[in-house]
Amino acid sequence: MTQTYLSHYQCALCGRAYALDIVTYTCPTCGAVGTLDMRYDYTALRRDLTPAHLSAQTQPHTLTMWRYLPLLPMTETAHIPPLHVGWTPLIPAPRLAAALGLREVWLKDDGRNPTGSLKDRASAMVVGRAQQLGVNVITTASTGNAAAALAGLCASVGMRAVIFVPAKAPPAKIAQLLVYGATVLLVDGTYDDAYALSLQASAEYGWYCRNTGMNPYTAEGKKTAALEICEQLGWQSPDALIVSVGDGNIIAGQHKGFYDLHQLGWVERIPRLIGVQAAGSDNLVRAWEQGISAEAMQRGGTETLADSISAGLPSDRTKALRAVRETGGAYLRVTDAEILAAIPSMARASGVFAEPACAAAYAGLIKAVESGVVRTGESVVLLVTGSGLKDIRGAMQSVEGEGGYPVGREINAVRDVVARLNLA
Repeated sequence: MTQTYLSHYQCALCGRAYALDIVTYTCPTCGAVGTLDMRYDYTALRRDLTPAHLSAQTQPHTLTMWRYLPLLPMTETAHIPPLHVGWTPLIPAPRLAAALGLREVWLKDDGRNPTGSLKDRASAMVVGRAQQLGVNVITTASTGNAAAALAGLCASVGMRAVIFVPAKAPPAKIAQLLVYGATVLLVDGTYDDAYALSLQASAEYGWYCRNTGMNPYTAEGKKTAALEICEQLGWQSPDALIVSVGDGNIIAGQHKGFYDLHQLGWVERIPRLIGVQAAGSDNLVRAWEQGISAEAMQRGGTETLADSISAGLPSDRTKALRAVRETGGAYLRVTDAEILAAIPSMARASGVFAEPACAAAYAGLIKAVESGVVRTGESVVLLVTGSGLKDIRGAMQSVEGEGGYPVGREINAVRDVVARLNLA
């Protein structure tokens, strides 16, 4: 058992502190918009832990997200699910950097996680917590990735998962849930409809709810990507982090990770956080542009082919707005056409194949450079939150009109293609 340094919950909206055994999900005073931060005893952590201590670890779990166990709300390795989640590669992308006039660009490739997305980090944390609580059933609403992550992590420990998914979610993502044995409820509506229905069912049947933002353990799992980035950069922060945004929980989690490290004095600064949304589902962009508070936000659109970032009213909007405003970052919108163009563009310049929601972040990086939000000569990390294999339909759209070169069984046909394409 590892010593816990977790101190209390704190509402991101009103600032009220709560003992850990008093609340489970959100602030009792502020309701759904009052998502909770987990606060740690940073004084004790600074005294007891150093980066050198982390580097010296040799236990099997220390080449996963659980290498940061003292900085997480888990205390027992016995509750860690067996799948290898986290410690994904930070890939240099010099050709992308050169094309954009940046000093350095890195791709944090979380498509390497067991179910193919960053959401595995949150689900691993929630499943670990559920095992601590003795829970038998976990539920969530998702457009696909969070659902797959929960289904896979539940399967790894023999726990039941009940998933609420919009019926229009990509077939490949729904198939993944069924393969893992989850109970899949296909909702005739949007992600927001699925979210509301999952809350009702959770309350009625007493299921533990993983829902993004609402469950404070989700951001604690996702923050481990930021911890890894800083360690992989030699305990340095990039100038900016670019991330696609739907519900807001990923960008909130990255902010929390950088915040924790800054409190410990392990990094000198928190990078500017830049969130990218699809133009058809850009509620946070509009709130940032117009100075609207999280509690004043109204439900917006959900129309985008990037299903993973489709959210009419982002559930973690309070922390998502704070992440950008406190770091001097920005919110940017990109069109579906720009998202589709970014899929092969990023893949061909880096070798990393991203689903549409992640390609949105690269489209946003291009726009950030063009608009001066990211400046020439800066260093940038692009958070690749999901594998392109998650949405083959989107990938096919991105290369529509392209094709192979038919050849017969004779070398002369090959010679013709080589000559035409100047490949020799």
